[in-house]
Amino acid sequence: MLDPRYVADHLDTVRQGLARRSAEAASNLDEVAQVAQERRKIVAETESKQAERNQASQEMAKLAKVDQTAFAAKREQLKELSNEVKALETRRAEIEAQLEQLLLVVPNVPHETVPSGKNEADNVVVHTWGDAPQFDFEPKAHDELGAALGILDFERAAKLSGARFSVLRGAAARLERALIQYMLDLHTEKHGYEEVIPPYMVKAEALIGTNQLPKFEADLFKTRRHESDEDSAALYLIPTAEVPVTNLHADEILDGAELPKAYCAFTPCFRSEAGSYGRDVRGLIRQHQFHKVELVRFVRPEESLQQLELLRTHAEAVLQGLNLHYRVVELCTGDLSFGAMKCFDIEVWLPAQQAYREISSCSVFGDFQARRAKIRYRSEPKAKPQLVHTINGSALAVGRTLVAVFEQYQNADGSITVPEALRPYMRGVERIG
Repeated sequence: MLDPRYVADHLDTVRQGLARRSAEAASNLDEVAQVAQERRKIVAETESKQAERNQASQEMAKLAKVDQTAFAAKREQLKELSNEVKALETRRAEIEAQLEQLLLVVPNVPHETVPSGKNEADNVVVHTWGDAPQFDFEPKAHDELGAALGILDFERAAKLSGARFSVLRGAAARLERALIQYMLDLHTEKHGYEEVIPPYMVKAEALIGTNQLPKFEADLFKTRRHESDEDSAALYLIPTAEVPVTNLHADEILDGAELPKAYCAFTPCFRSEAGSYGRDVRGLIRQHQFHKVELVRFVRPEESLQQLELLRTHAEAVLQGLNLHYRVVELCTGDLSFGAMKCFDIEVWLPAQQAYREISSCSVFGDFQARRAKIRYRSEPKAKPQLVHTINGSALAVGRTLVAVFEQYQNADGSITVPEALRPYMRGVERIG
Protein backbone atom coordinates (compact mmCIF):
# COMPACT_ATOMS: atom_id res chain seq x y z
CA MET A 1 0.00 0.00 0.00
CA LEU A 2 1.19 3.50 -0.75
CA ASP A 3 1.92 5.80 2.18
CA PRO A 4 -1.44 7.51 2.90
CA ARG A 5 0.15 10.69 4.21
CA TYR A 6 2.57 10.95 1.30
CA VAL A 7 -0.27 10.42 -1.17
CA ALA A 8 -2.40 13.06 0.56
CA ASP A 9 0.45 15.59 0.55
CA HIS A 10 1.86 14.77 -2.93
CA LEU A 11 -1.25 13.82 -4.86
CA ASP A 12 -0.15 15.21 -8.22
CA THR A 13 3.23 13.46 -8.03
CA VAL A 14 1.59 10.12 -7.24
CA ARG A 15 -1.00 10.62 -9.99
CA GLN A 16 1.77 11.25 -12.54
CA GLY A 17 3.56 8.09 -11.38
CA LEU A 18 0.44 5.96 -11.68
CA ALA A 19 -0.36 7.49 -15.08
CA ARG A 20 2.78 5.74 -16.35
CA ARG A 21 0.94 2.48 -15.64
CA SER A 22 -2.33 3.50 -17.24
CA ALA A 23 -5.04 6.13 -17.18
CA GLU A 24 -7.16 3.66 -15.21
CA ALA A 25 -4.51 3.37 -12.50
CA ALA A 26 -4.34 7.15 -12.19
CA SER A 27 -8.14 7.37 -12.03
CA ASN A 28 -8.03 5.28 -8.84
CA LEU A 29 -6.90 8.48 -7.14
CA ASP A 30 -10.09 10.40 -7.93
CA GLU A 31 -11.90 9.33 -4.74
CA VAL A 32 -8.60 9.35 -2.86
CA ALA A 33 -8.20 13.01 -3.84
CA GLN A 34 -11.56 13.93 -2.31
CA VAL A 35 -10.74 12.18 0.96
CA ALA A 36 -7.22 13.63 0.96
CA GLN A 37 -8.66 17.12 0.56
CA GLU A 38 -10.98 16.53 3.51
CA ARG A 39 -8.02 15.23 5.50
CA ARG A 40 -6.01 18.38 4.77
CA LYS A 41 -8.95 20.51 5.91
CA ILE A 42 -9.34 18.51 9.13
CA VAL A 43 -5.59 18.64 9.82
CA ALA A 44 -5.61 22.43 9.43
CA GLU A 45 -8.68 22.80 11.68
CA THR A 46 -7.15 20.47 14.27
CA GLU A 47 -3.87 22.36 14.36
CA SER A 48 -5.72 25.67 14.65
CA LYS A 49 -7.86 24.42 17.55
CA GLN A 50 -4.81 22.90 19.24
CA ALA A 51 -3.08 26.27 19.05
CA GLU A 52 -6.16 27.95 20.56
CA ARG A 53 -6.25 25.34 23.31
CA ASN A 54 -2.58 25.85 24.12
CA GLN A 55 -3.04 29.61 24.18
CA ALA A 56 -6.08 29.29 26.46
CA SER A 57 -4.14 26.97 28.77
CA GLN A 58 -1.33 29.51 29.11
CA GLU A 59 -3.79 32.36 29.76
CA MET A 60 -5.66 30.31 32.35
CA ALA A 61 -2.41 29.61 34.21
CA LYS A 62 -1.74 33.36 34.44
CA LEU A 63 -5.27 34.06 35.79
CA ALA A 64 -5.15 31.39 38.51
CA LYS A 65 -3.96 33.77 41.25
CA VAL A 66 -5.25 37.04 39.78
CA ASP A 67 -8.90 36.79 38.75
CA GLN A 68 -10.92 33.73 39.75
CA THR A 69 -13.95 34.79 37.67
CA ALA A 70 -11.87 35.17 34.53
CA PHE A 71 -10.02 31.95 35.47
CA ALA A 72 -13.32 30.00 35.65
CA ALA A 73 -14.46 31.40 32.29
CA LYS A 74 -11.16 30.54 30.69
CA ARG A 75 -11.35 27.03 32.14
CA GLU A 76 -14.76 26.51 30.53
CA GLN A 77 -13.38 27.79 27.25
CA LEU A 78 -10.46 25.34 27.57
CA LYS A 79 -12.84 22.44 28.18
CA GLU A 80 -14.83 23.38 25.10
CA LEU A 81 -11.68 23.69 22.99
CA SER A 82 -10.41 20.33 24.28
CA ASN A 83 -13.69 18.66 23.31
CA GLU A 84 -13.49 20.24 19.86
CA VAL A 85 -9.90 19.05 19.42
CA LYS A 86 -10.86 15.55 20.52
CA ALA A 87 -13.75 15.45 18.05
CA LEU A 88 -11.49 16.70 15.25
CA GLU A 89 -8.83 14.10 16.10
CA THR A 90 -11.47 11.36 16.04
CA ARG A 91 -12.70 12.57 12.67
CA ARG A 92 -9.13 12.76 11.38
CA ALA A 93 -8.53 9.13 12.42
CA GLU A 94 -11.73 8.09 10.63
CA ILE A 95 -10.70 9.91 7.45
CA GLU A 96 -7.20 8.40 7.52
CA ALA A 97 -8.71 4.93 7.98
CA GLN A 98 -10.98 5.61 4.99
CA LEU A 99 -7.96 6.76 3.00
CA GLU A 100 -6.13 3.54 3.83
CA GLN A 101 -9.08 1.45 2.66
CA LEU A 102 -9.18 3.32 -0.64
CA LEU A 103 -5.45 2.85 -1.11
CA LEU A 104 -5.78 -0.93 -0.75
CA VAL A 105 -7.01 -1.02 -4.36
CA VAL A 106 -4.47 1.50 -5.71
CA PRO A 107 -1.42 -0.11 -7.38
CA ASN A 108 2.20 0.66 -6.63
CA VAL A 109 3.97 3.53 -8.37
CA PRO A 110 6.56 2.23 -10.89
CA HIS A 111 10.20 2.93 -10.17
CA GLU A 112 11.66 5.71 -12.30
CA THR A 113 13.93 3.19 -14.09
CA VAL A 114 11.02 1.09 -15.37
CA PRO A 115 10.54 1.52 -19.14
CA SER A 116 7.27 3.16 -20.16
CA GLY A 117 4.80 1.10 -22.17
CA LYS A 118 1.21 -0.11 -22.45
CA ASN A 119 1.46 -3.90 -22.44
CA GLU A 120 3.77 -6.91 -22.85
CA ALA A 121 4.57 -5.85 -26.42
CA ASP A 122 6.51 -2.94 -24.91
CA ASN A 123 8.59 -5.08 -22.54
CA VAL A 124 12.35 -4.83 -23.04
CA VAL A 125 14.51 -7.91 -23.66
CA VAL A 126 17.46 -7.71 -21.24
CA HIS A 127 19.40 -10.74 -22.43
CA THR A 128 19.06 -14.24 -23.86
CA TRP A 129 20.88 -17.31 -22.54
CA GLY A 130 21.83 -20.43 -24.46
CA ASP A 131 20.73 -21.58 -27.88
CA ALA A 132 17.29 -22.80 -28.84
CA PRO A 133 17.43 -26.57 -29.53
CA GLN A 134 17.32 -27.55 -33.18
CA PHE A 135 15.35 -30.62 -34.32
CA ASP A 136 15.32 -32.56 -37.56
CA PHE A 137 11.68 -33.41 -36.84
CA GLU A 138 8.53 -31.50 -35.91
CA PRO A 139 8.73 -30.93 -32.13
CA LYS A 140 5.70 -32.03 -30.15
CA ALA A 141 3.92 -30.21 -27.33
CA HIS A 142 4.57 -31.42 -23.79
CA ASP A 143 1.03 -32.70 -23.27
CA GLU A 144 1.24 -34.80 -26.45
CA LEU A 145 4.62 -36.20 -25.41
CA GLY A 146 3.48 -36.98 -21.87
CA ALA A 147 0.23 -38.61 -22.96
CA ALA A 148 2.04 -40.81 -25.51
CA LEU A 149 4.50 -41.94 -22.84
CA GLY A 150 1.68 -42.61 -20.38
CA ILE A 151 3.14 -40.25 -17.78
CA LEU A 152 0.69 -37.31 -18.04
CA ASP A 153 -2.95 -38.22 -17.45
CA PHE A 154 -5.41 -35.39 -17.98
CA GLU A 155 -8.51 -37.54 -18.48
CA ARG A 156 -8.35 -39.14 -15.04
CA ALA A 157 -7.49 -35.78 -13.49
CA ALA A 158 -10.66 -34.33 -15.06
CA LYS A 159 -12.64 -37.27 -13.67
CA LEU A 160 -11.30 -36.46 -10.19
CA SER A 161 -11.38 -32.68 -10.18
CA GLY A 162 -12.51 -31.22 -13.50
CA ALA A 163 -10.61 -29.16 -16.05
CA ARG A 164 -7.13 -27.74 -15.48
CA PHE A 165 -5.84 -30.48 -13.23
CA SER A 166 -3.33 -33.20 -14.02
CA VAL A 167 -2.07 -36.55 -12.78
CA LEU A 168 1.67 -37.10 -13.15
CA ARG A 169 2.60 -40.75 -13.28
CA GLY A 170 5.80 -42.75 -13.05
CA ALA A 171 8.74 -40.93 -14.61
CA ALA A 172 6.89 -37.60 -14.78
CA ALA A 173 6.12 -37.71 -11.06
CA ARG A 174 9.73 -38.58 -10.31
CA LEU A 175 11.01 -35.87 -12.65
CA GLU A 176 8.82 -33.26 -10.93
CA ARG A 177 10.14 -34.40 -7.56
CA ALA A 178 13.69 -34.25 -8.92
CA LEU A 179 13.17 -30.68 -10.12
CA ILE A 180 11.86 -29.61 -6.71
CA GLN A 181 14.81 -31.19 -4.89
CA TYR A 182 17.30 -29.74 -7.37
CA MET A 183 15.92 -26.23 -6.93
CA LEU A 184 15.83 -26.41 -3.14
CA ASP A 185 19.36 -27.82 -2.92
CA LEU A 186 20.67 -25.11 -5.25
CA HIS A 187 19.10 -22.25 -3.31
CA THR A 188 19.88 -23.50 0.18
CA GLU A 189 23.39 -24.85 -0.43
CA LYS A 190 24.74 -22.36 -2.98
CA HIS A 191 22.60 -19.22 -2.70
CA GLY A 192 22.23 -18.99 1.09
CA TYR A 193 18.45 -19.24 1.49
CA GLU A 194 16.80 -20.69 4.57
CA GLU A 195 14.24 -23.31 3.60
CA VAL A 196 10.81 -23.10 5.19
CA ILE A 197 7.63 -25.15 4.86
CA PRO A 198 4.75 -22.75 5.55
CA PRO A 199 1.01 -23.45 5.92
CA TYR A 200 -0.86 -23.85 2.65
CA MET A 201 -3.95 -22.07 4.01
CA VAL A 202 -3.83 -18.52 5.35
CA LYS A 203 -6.03 -15.87 6.89
CA ALA A 204 -7.31 -12.93 4.88
CA GLU A 205 -4.84 -10.65 6.68
CA ALA A 206 -1.92 -12.47 5.08
CA LEU A 207 -3.36 -11.94 1.60
CA ILE A 208 -3.95 -8.26 2.34
CA GLY A 209 -0.30 -8.06 3.39
CA THR A 210 0.91 -9.29 -0.01
CA ASN A 211 -1.75 -7.36 -1.97
CA GLN A 212 -3.92 -10.23 -3.25
CA LEU A 213 -6.82 -8.89 -1.20
CA PRO A 214 -9.10 -7.08 -1.63
CA LYS A 215 -8.30 -6.50 -5.32
CA PHE A 216 -7.95 -10.10 -6.53
CA GLU A 217 -10.30 -12.19 -4.42
CA ALA A 218 -11.85 -13.75 -7.56
CA ASP A 219 -8.51 -15.44 -8.27
CA LEU A 220 -8.45 -17.23 -4.91
CA PHE A 221 -9.90 -20.43 -3.49
CA LYS A 222 -11.66 -19.77 -0.18
CA THR A 223 -12.43 -22.45 2.39
CA ARG A 224 -14.59 -22.71 5.48
CA ARG A 225 -14.54 -25.40 8.13
CA HIS A 226 -18.34 -25.57 8.17
CA GLU A 227 -21.25 -23.83 6.47
CA SER A 228 -22.16 -22.14 9.74
CA ASP A 229 -18.71 -20.55 10.08
CA GLU A 230 -18.50 -16.80 9.77
CA ASP A 231 -16.34 -15.32 7.03
CA SER A 232 -13.85 -14.29 9.70
CA ALA A 233 -13.09 -17.98 10.19
CA ALA A 234 -12.45 -18.56 6.48
CA LEU A 235 -9.04 -19.58 5.24
CA TYR A 236 -7.67 -19.19 1.72
CA LEU A 237 -5.56 -21.68 -0.22
CA ILE A 238 -2.30 -19.92 -1.04
CA PRO A 239 -1.81 -18.75 -4.65
CA THR A 240 1.95 -18.67 -4.07
CA ALA A 241 4.40 -19.23 -1.21
CA GLU A 242 5.08 -15.49 -1.35
CA VAL A 243 1.98 -15.02 0.82
CA PRO A 244 2.86 -17.08 3.92
CA VAL A 245 6.63 -16.52 3.66
CA THR A 246 6.39 -12.71 3.40
CA ASN A 247 3.95 -12.70 6.31
CA LEU A 248 6.32 -14.69 8.51
CA HIS A 249 7.47 -11.29 9.75
CA ALA A 250 4.15 -9.44 9.74
CA ASP A 251 3.80 -7.09 12.74
CA GLU A 252 7.48 -7.54 13.58
CA ILE A 253 10.50 -5.26 13.93
CA LEU A 254 13.58 -6.96 12.48
CA ASP A 255 17.17 -6.44 13.50
CA GLY A 256 18.84 -4.48 10.72
CA ALA A 257 22.05 -6.42 11.30
CA GLU A 258 20.23 -9.56 10.08
CA LEU A 259 19.22 -8.03 6.75
CA PRO A 260 18.93 -9.23 4.11
CA LYS A 261 16.84 -12.17 5.29
CA ALA A 262 16.37 -14.77 2.56
CA TYR A 263 13.89 -17.65 2.48
CA CYS A 264 12.98 -20.30 -0.05
CA ALA A 265 9.89 -22.48 0.08
CA PHE A 266 8.40 -25.25 -1.99
CA THR A 267 4.60 -25.32 -1.89
CA PRO A 268 1.61 -26.28 -3.96
CA CYS A 269 -0.20 -23.21 -5.28
CA PHE A 270 -3.91 -22.79 -5.99
CA ARG A 271 -5.43 -20.30 -8.42
CA SER A 272 -8.82 -20.01 -10.07
CA GLU A 273 -7.13 -18.65 -13.24
CA ALA A 274 -10.23 -16.64 -14.11
CA GLY A 275 -10.12 -15.31 -17.64
CA SER A 276 -7.38 -17.57 -19.03
CA TYR A 277 -8.16 -19.23 -22.35
CA GLY A 278 -6.76 -20.62 -25.60
CA ARG A 279 -3.45 -22.47 -25.59
CA ASP A 280 -2.96 -21.83 -21.85
CA VAL A 281 -5.76 -24.16 -20.79
CA ARG A 282 -4.13 -27.21 -22.38
CA GLY A 283 -1.54 -29.28 -20.55
CA LEU A 284 0.45 -27.98 -17.59
CA ILE A 285 0.85 -24.32 -18.52
CA ARG A 286 -2.04 -22.89 -16.49
CA GLN A 287 -3.44 -25.20 -13.82
CA HIS A 288 -5.66 -24.65 -10.80
CA GLN A 289 -3.09 -26.55 -8.70
CA PHE A 290 0.64 -26.48 -9.39
CA HIS A 291 4.00 -26.57 -7.62
CA LYS A 292 6.47 -23.75 -7.21
CA VAL A 293 9.71 -22.96 -5.42
CA GLU A 294 9.59 -19.35 -4.25
CA LEU A 295 12.36 -17.00 -3.11
CA VAL A 296 11.63 -14.12 -0.71
CA ARG A 297 14.08 -11.50 0.52
CA PHE A 298 13.68 -8.77 3.18
CA VAL A 299 16.18 -5.99 2.51
CA ARG A 300 17.19 -2.46 3.41
CA PRO A 301 15.57 0.17 1.16
CA GLU A 302 18.88 1.45 -0.21
CA GLU A 303 19.82 -2.09 -1.32
CA SER A 304 16.54 -3.21 -2.87
CA LEU A 305 17.37 -2.79 -6.58
CA GLN A 306 20.73 -4.51 -6.12
CA GLN A 307 19.04 -7.32 -4.20
CA LEU A 308 16.45 -7.72 -6.97
CA GLU A 309 19.27 -8.30 -9.46
CA LEU A 310 20.80 -10.87 -7.10
CA LEU A 311 17.53 -12.77 -6.70
CA ARG A 312 17.11 -12.78 -10.47
CA THR A 313 20.51 -14.41 -10.94
CA HIS A 314 19.46 -17.10 -8.47
CA ALA A 315 16.35 -17.87 -10.51
CA GLU A 316 18.32 -17.86 -13.75
CA ALA A 317 20.84 -20.28 -12.24
CA VAL A 318 18.19 -23.01 -12.20
CA LEU A 319 17.67 -22.79 -15.96
CA GLN A 320 21.38 -22.51 -16.63
CA GLY A 321 22.04 -25.62 -14.54
CA LEU A 322 19.41 -27.48 -16.57
CA ASN A 323 20.80 -26.04 -19.83
CA LEU A 324 17.40 -24.68 -20.86
CA HIS A 325 17.28 -21.84 -23.38
CA TYR A 326 15.55 -18.71 -22.00
CA ARG A 327 15.47 -14.95 -22.05
CA VAL A 328 14.95 -12.17 -19.49
CA VAL A 329 12.62 -9.24 -20.13
CA GLU A 330 12.06 -6.14 -18.06
CA LEU A 331 8.37 -5.38 -17.72
CA CYS A 332 7.19 -1.99 -18.87
CA THR A 333 4.97 0.20 -16.70
CA GLY A 334 1.75 -1.05 -18.31
CA ASP A 335 2.59 -4.72 -17.69
CA LEU A 336 3.68 -4.50 -14.05
CA SER A 337 1.75 -6.53 -11.51
CA PHE A 338 -0.39 -4.63 -9.01
CA GLY A 339 2.15 -4.42 -6.21
CA ALA A 340 5.43 -4.43 -8.13
CA MET A 341 7.64 -1.37 -8.32
CA LYS A 342 9.97 -3.04 -10.83
CA CYS A 343 9.91 -6.55 -12.32
CA PHE A 344 11.87 -8.92 -14.55
CA ASP A 345 10.21 -11.92 -16.18
CA ILE A 346 12.25 -14.98 -17.06
CA GLU A 347 10.78 -16.66 -20.12
CA VAL A 348 11.74 -20.18 -21.18
CA TRP A 349 11.67 -21.34 -24.81
CA LEU A 350 8.96 -23.83 -25.78
CA PRO A 351 9.76 -25.36 -29.20
CA ALA A 352 6.25 -26.65 -29.89
CA GLN A 353 4.82 -23.13 -29.50
CA GLN A 354 7.87 -21.46 -31.05
CA ALA A 355 7.52 -18.94 -28.26
CA TYR A 356 8.96 -17.86 -24.94
CA ARG A 357 6.70 -18.41 -21.93
CA GLU A 358 7.01 -16.94 -18.46
CA ILE A 359 8.56 -19.27 -15.91
CA SER A 360 9.42 -16.72 -13.21
CA SER A 361 8.62 -13.15 -12.21
CA CYS A 362 11.21 -11.44 -10.02
CA SER A 363 9.75 -8.32 -8.40
CA VAL A 364 10.70 -5.63 -5.92
CA PHE A 365 7.78 -4.04 -4.07
CA GLY A 366 9.54 -1.27 -2.19
CA ASP A 367 7.68 -0.78 1.11
CA PHE A 368 4.30 -1.49 -0.56
CA GLN A 369 3.87 -4.91 1.09
CA ALA A 370 5.75 -4.04 4.27
CA ARG A 371 3.35 -1.17 5.02
CA ARG A 372 0.36 -3.48 4.64
CA ALA A 373 1.91 -6.26 6.72
CA LYS A 374 3.66 -3.88 9.17
CA ILE A 375 7.15 -5.31 8.66
CA ARG A 376 9.82 -2.96 9.95
CA TYR A 377 13.46 -2.98 11.01
CA ARG A 378 15.87 -0.97 13.13
CA SER A 379 19.09 0.03 11.41
CA GLU A 380 20.67 0.29 14.88
CA PRO A 381 19.49 -1.01 18.28
CA LYS A 382 17.85 2.27 19.39
CA ALA A 383 17.01 3.66 15.96
CA LYS A 384 13.45 4.51 14.93
CA PRO A 385 11.82 1.53 13.15
CA GLN A 386 11.36 1.91 9.39
CA LEU A 387 9.74 -0.24 6.74
CA VAL A 388 11.76 -2.92 4.99
CA HIS A 389 11.63 -3.55 1.26
CA THR A 390 10.40 -6.94 0.04
CA ILE A 391 11.52 -8.89 -3.03
CA ASN A 392 10.32 -12.22 -4.36
CA GLY A 393 10.48 -14.44 -7.38
CA SER A 394 9.71 -17.96 -8.53
CA ALA A 395 12.80 -20.13 -8.81
CA LEU A 396 11.06 -21.76 -10.43
CA ALA A 397 7.49 -22.66 -11.35
CA VAL A 398 8.00 -26.43 -11.29
CA GLY A 399 5.30 -27.47 -13.75
CA ARG A 400 6.48 -25.04 -16.39
CA THR A 401 10.06 -26.20 -15.87
CA LEU A 402 8.83 -29.74 -16.46
CA VAL A 403 7.16 -28.52 -19.66
CA ALA A 404 10.42 -26.93 -20.83
CA VAL A 405 12.40 -30.12 -20.11
CA PHE A 406 9.87 -32.22 -22.03
CA GLU A 407 9.94 -29.94 -25.06
CA GLN A 408 13.61 -28.91 -25.20
CA TYR A 409 14.93 -32.40 -24.43
CA GLN A 410 12.55 -34.41 -26.65
CA ASN A 411 13.81 -36.92 -29.18
CA ALA A 412 12.53 -38.04 -32.56
CA ASP A 413 11.20 -41.32 -31.14
CA GLY A 414 9.07 -39.47 -28.58
CA SER A 415 11.41 -40.15 -25.67
CA ILE A 416 12.76 -37.42 -23.39
CA THR A 417 16.40 -37.08 -22.37
CA VAL A 418 16.86 -36.33 -18.66
CA PRO A 419 19.03 -33.23 -18.06
CA GLU A 420 22.37 -34.22 -16.59
CA ALA A 421 21.84 -32.11 -13.45
CA LEU A 422 18.70 -34.10 -12.61
CA ARG A 423 20.09 -37.61 -13.10
CA PRO A 424 21.38 -37.96 -9.52
CA TYR A 425 17.78 -37.30 -8.39
CA MET A 426 16.42 -39.77 -10.95
CA ARG A 427 18.49 -42.76 -9.78
CA GLY A 428 20.70 -42.38 -12.81
CA VAL A 429 17.92 -42.55 -15.42
CA GLU A 430 19.14 -40.83 -18.59
CA ARG A 431 16.09 -41.15 -20.82
CA ILE A 432 12.33 -41.42 -20.35
CA GLY A 433 10.82 -43.63 -23.04
